[in-house]
Amino acid sequence: MNRFLIIACCTLLAASCQTNDRLEEDKNEEKQINSRVDMMNADREFSLLSEEKGLRTAYEEFIDSNGVLLRPGSTPMADADAMDYIIQSNDSAFTMTWEPKHASLAASGELGYTYGVYSLKPKNADTVIYGSYVTIWKRQPGGKWKFVLQSGNEGLEAP
Repeated sequence: MNRFLIIACCTLLAASCQTNDRLEEDKNEEKQINSRVDMMNADREFSLLSEEKGLRTAYEEFIDSNGVLLRPGSTPMADADAMDYIIQSNDSAFTMTWEPKHASLAASGELGYTYGVYSLKPKNADTVIYGSYVTIWKRQPGGKWKFVLQSGNEGLEAP
């Protein structure tokens, strides 16, 4: 009888541990999904701010203090050089918006990327320039997302 009781207790304990492991995996998966959604929403808020207040303001708000910009015909601009480039840019002649199409997140939930399509609308012309972009994001203390690397390229046909 004691042997049966010991086997039953061990079986129940093992089942309980498996259930706890599965619950922990489900919590981690839910956290990953929520973080990915938060990062996509940060990218959308970034675009909305660009549309409402200009690209320069949006970049100033969403770039990490160690952020890097990759631009055509230029070496990578990091940290203060990136901020100088942003501050000196003139965004009064166009409106730029974008829409993330996909996001992926590191297992830690602290770093991820989005990519999508942007549109650049000159204010004095009847044309729209489309391109693609990728943004690498880092979660800041407090949970806000800021980008640590941003790059894009022109040349897409109208989506």
